[in-house]
Amino acid sequence: MAAQSPASDEPGDSTPDARSRARMPAWLPRAMVLAFVFLALFELAGWAFHRLLGILIIMLVAFFVSLAMEPAVGRLVGRGMHRGLATGLVFVLVFVSVVGFIAALVTLLVETVGTLVDEAPRLIDDLVGWVNRTFHQNFTLHDLSDRLLRDSDVINGYAERAANNVWGVSSTILGGLAQFLTIALFSIYLTADGPKLRRTLCSVLPPDRQDTVLHAWDLAIEKTGGYLYSRALLAVISAVAHGAFLAILGLPNAVALGIWFGVIASFVPTVGTYIAGVLPILMALTIRPLDAVWIVVFTIVYQWFQDYLLQPRITQRTVDVHAAVALLAVLAGGALLGAVGALLAIPATATVQAFFSEYVKRYAVEEDPRIERTTSARKRRRTAAAAREDDAE
Repeated sequence: MAAQSPASDEPGDSTPDARSRARMPAWLPRAMVLAFVFLALFELAGWAFHRLLGILIIMLVAFFVSLAMEPAVGRLVGRGMHRGLATGLVFVLVFVSVVGFIAALVTLLVETVGTLVDEAPRLIDDLVGWVNRTFHQNFTLHDLSDRLLRDSDVINGYAERAANNVWGVSSTILGGLAQFLTIALFSIYLTADGPKLRRTLCSVLPPDRQDTVLHAWDLAIEKTGGYLYSRALLAVISAVAHGAFLAILGLPNAVALGIWFGVIASFVPTVGTYIAGVLPILMALTIRPLDAVWIVVFTIVYQWFQDYLLQPRITQRTVDVHAAVALLAVLAGGALLGAVGALLAIPATATVQAFFSEYVKRYAVEEDPRIERTTSARKRRRTAAAAREDDAE
């Protein structure tokens, strides 16, 4: 008698075992629902993040501003002043400084544009004469005006585009002013209620984490405030030096130019001095072109003096970030958050660097002539610098 094949192998099998194997697993519907829920939450979070990105950036800037103001407010509070009054006084002084810089900048722009407009005929005439002498041509101002009139369509096109962009520029200015006021308002709140904010944050953390958070907060205050005050001191020195030099040259608005030099050269890393030199060089070209050469020479010498002599002494107790690391941080911050990221990059990098230097474990390095030579040279330089400081004191 032939053997029967198992019932489970027959095509039309409907036994309970076969039905249980063909049925969908019980966990699969729930997993699919959870996957769709998580996907929807992810999309919702991405949508909300892009909508709130501007507010998040404003809050980040306000937080760093409050960190920068904290040392000054803390000193006034330590002298017995009420915290709210100390916060208001510090922010009023900062606001007056910002307004003074903007006023100096507007004065410089108006003066420079006015001087260029007044001296434009003479400069164009000198330029045409130089071209004729150098290239053996015979151009006249009449020929240039005819060519400009022939290209009047191009000029009209530029004028129409500039007129159409007036509203956009106005909207940008008003939006920037609104953001500035919002940042100032949140910065005042965060600074005045700084102790309450820290207490509230630590109240939701276990005791072993509270010390770490408070220490990191203190590091951020120290590095951000140190960065601001060291840059402010560098700005004052640069403003006095450049203002005095430009006054010796006899350039108009030497004080305003000095303020412009000080702020841009100190708060724009590496290339700030060269950017700040463009405006006084243009002004010098309209008065005495030889003075522009002296300004370039003085700018290069002062940049060297600031980078290698002045800045290391001022920042050695505040923010010690290598120049290459600072430049890389500024570029990364600018790529992520634009001008705001570039401005906050150095204090943020200094805070992270200080935090890691305390909490990252370091190991002993085996003796190596290549390392020893470099270390010995650094120790000798540090010893010599300390000796010079002791002699000066």
